[in-house]
Amino acid sequence: MAAPAVPVVPAAPAPIVPGAPAPVVPAAPPTAGGAVVPNVTYNLARDYSGQNFFNGWDWYGSWDNLTLSNVWWVDEQTATQDQLAYVNPAGNAIIRVDNTTNVPDQGANTRRNTVRLTSHDFYDIGSLWVFDAKHVPYGCTVWPAFWTKGPVWPDNGEIDILEAVNLMTYNQMAIHTTDGCMLNNQVQMTGQLGAADCASNSGCTVKELKPNSYGDDFNNAGGGVWATKYDVDGIAIWFWSREDVPAELAGDQKAAVDISKWGTPSAAFPVTPDCDITKFFTPQQLVIDIALCGVWAGPEGNYQQTCPGVCDVSGAGSPKFDKAWFEIGYVRAYTTGVVPTPTPSAASSPAASATVTGTQATAIAGGQQGQKGSSSGAAGSGKRGRSAGAVAVLFSVFAGVLLAVS
Repeated sequence: MAAPAVPVVPAAPAPIVPGAPAPVVPAAPPTAGGAVVPNVTYNLARDYSGQNFFNGWDWYGSWDNLTLSNVWWVDEQTATQDQLAYVNPAGNAIIRVDNTTNVPDQGANTRRNTVRLTSHDFYDIGSLWVFDAKHVPYGCTVWPAFWTKGPVWPDNGEIDILEAVNLMTYNQMAIHTTDGCMLNNQVQMTGQLGAADCASNSGCTVKELKPNSYGDDFNNAGGGVWATKYDVDGIAIWFWSREDVPAELAGDQKAAVDISKWGTPSAAFPVTPDCDITKFFTPQQLVIDIALCGVWAGPEGNYQQTCPGVCDVSGAGSPKFDKAWFEIGYVRAYTTGVVPTPTPSAASSPAASATVTGTQATAIAGGQQGQKGSSSGAAGSGKRGRSAGAVAVLFSVFAGVLLAVS
């Protein structure tokens, strides 16, 4: 797929309109012999797509102090002005790395502009998230991700749905938690189990074994779709190449979905030993970002597995970053609980967000710039650090350096 043409900047999107769709009354999780029976039907709660795709997101607007990558995640005004985020003529969202600027080499302080978006809304247990991508960022130095986080990392959990670095040929899925969560190697999934300890630097990881899950193969196949269940019986991630996407997730279909038809997931993360997911996870925000280098993509031991030389974002932006862009058809959030009716303040304020599933819509304050989550590295690589002061930053650097060659 060719690099996106520069479009006319669209007008400011319309505000989120309260009151649609209609509320869905939640039911208590059914039980069978004392065991939790997973929910199978999910109703649409939020649709990020078309000209309104960029409604309801927080723009990071700062350098990457989380994964220590060589980027500046720009604010909305800069992203719009510099054509780093827009809706293309096909109605798909483009999020990209700056490939037009000749960035001077400033050593560790070198920064290239990209984008990170975090949803205003938090999504509680009983949620399903669907991510439709036509094109994913790819290339040496490039570290894209679609993931979720709680307010405090790792206490409130993290789910990595799409994540890879450099010239990897497959997607890696993972979750991060505090101590006590282990991935059960007996669980049914089509992916390959990696690290099993969800509190390790890499989290507990699963390698996608289906073809076309990342990189040129993904993009040349027309993209694909990920669906992530976050529910009482654990976390599961499905992936389909474009030709295999279920009908209810294709195009403009926005009806309720029944996950019992989807078969075995690529990755399944039951929370052991007792499946009480609330011990490790709280309501989650959705995150889309593109990092460059950093604690996973950057260390020589990781970078040189697929790329020559050293990780460097300086110099001309083209052709090095010509493939470093997302084209997203939609992001949709479904729920088994109450579909929210957000107030204007909850929908637009960077200091308050709605929890959109469960028995009621609950305001959660301070879930944006003040508290940032992290996203995983590969097994044996440094984790994405938290910006909770100098100690956390130093730990992230230390972990990345020590573990990059393992």
